[in-house]
Amino acid sequence: MLLEKIKTPGLSHLSYLIGSGGKAAVIDPRRDCECYVEMARAEGLEICHIFETHRNEDLVSGAPILKELTGARVLHGPNPAETVEYADTAHEGDEFEIGQLKIRVLETPGHTDDHLAFVLHDTAYPDGPVGVFTGDALFVGDVGRTDFYPDRKREVAGLLYDSLQKIMALGDQVILYPAHGAGSVCGSGMAEREFSTLGHERANNPRLQFESRDAFIDFKVEENHYQPPYFRLMERLNLEGGDPAPRVMRPKRLSLSELGDIDVDHRVDVREPLAFASGHLPGSMNLPVGMISAFAGWFIREGESVALIASDEDQLEAAMTHLVRIALDNIEGGYVGVVPAAAQGKAMRTIPMIGTDEVERRLESDERDWTLLDVRDADERAQNAIEGSEHIYVGELNERYRKLDPAQHYTLMCASGMRATVAAGWLASRGFDKLDVYLGSMGAWKAAHD
Repeated sequence: MLLEKIKTPGLSHLSYLIGSGGKAAVIDPRRDCECYVEMARAEGLEICHIFETHRNEDLVSGAPILKELTGARVLHGPNPAETVEYADTAHEGDEFEIGQLKIRVLETPGHTDDHLAFVLHDTAYPDGPVGVFTGDALFVGDVGRTDFYPDRKREVAGLLYDSLQKIMALGDQVILYPAHGAGSVCGSGMAEREFSTLGHERANNPRLQFESRDAFIDFKVEENHYQPPYFRLMERLNLEGGDPAPRVMRPKRLSLSELGDIDVDHRVDVREPLAFASGHLPGSMNLPVGMISAFAGWFIREGESVALIASDEDQLEAAMTHLVRIALDNIEGGYVGVVPAAAQGKAMRTIPMIGTDEVERRLESDERDWTLLDVRDADERAQNAIEGSEHIYVGELNERYRKLDPAQHYTLMCASGMRATVAAGWLASRGFDKLDVYLGSMGAWKAAHD
């Protein structure tokens, strides 16, 4: 038996290749899906089935693309928002054989109405299932979000509770194979560890410890999640079937003059926040490579064009890969070398960093033309906040910046200064010039006041 986990950095997405007896199946493939074909061929396997646990909101499914590459049958759950044009419907109890392996379908609505879990049996182990692919219903240390149906909050949370009981009834020995790991926007409390069993989750997952179904529902209804605009794009593409990823994942190289002349909607500097703050090309925003998957979909809309700015070619390639996986494909080119540009006399913009002493001084002096703007999420702010600060989640600055006063001086803060620099970079690209970042942000504030 073959079982390989494929991790997608940035999105914290997990997909799987299973195989036996010359046959293979893929669970929840990503858009750049040639890797599954290569892995299967290396093992002498033919991909015959593609299983989707649900309609993804945070990435483009590779299922329709992989179907075209392999001729495999795609299976999707019932009750989708609309017809899934590239898939057949799988129902509770359906079984599919892959050599000595057998996949049995569980209908597990809650995260989405069409959600499925796939139970893995191995004839070499006849005592019961050996694993379960849980999609976005159950994670290591967390369970799926239930906020995609705002008019049915309690009903949907209750559906997830019932689905979790169905999964947990498979037995403590069953190995858990979720669709996401820590860092995904599809959950807020996922554990860093990547291996678990249903028994371990039963004992340790805090979302499985509620005393009643109603208590679970109450908790889920009160959860706070954000839905970036690109979620709607993902939902549409994952019903219609998205196009293949570009064959070349490295953007066209731009010279400094070409970068200056090119007509694009966004110039995106993908270097680390401190490098960006120390000096960047005017008009550019900051989306560090490791943060692109989380925040690009807030600030870049479908069809908008992008030029990338990076320290090296590897950064350019990584940035493009992350963008392509969420269908932001309109990348006109990339420029390498901000420091060389400065050495050539190119005008640079900086974003100053300030410390706790200066923040305290400004708060105490009650400066009317200054605002300490907290860009953390609502749950973080509910735990601790600096008195006198205001709050706008970093992603929601995509539109809410229009209501801010460009004549006002803003100090951006978050937990450490990373997201604050992204926020400051966005505001700078929109014409705000009275900006700085609280270096260390809430971490530094707590260290100074504990």
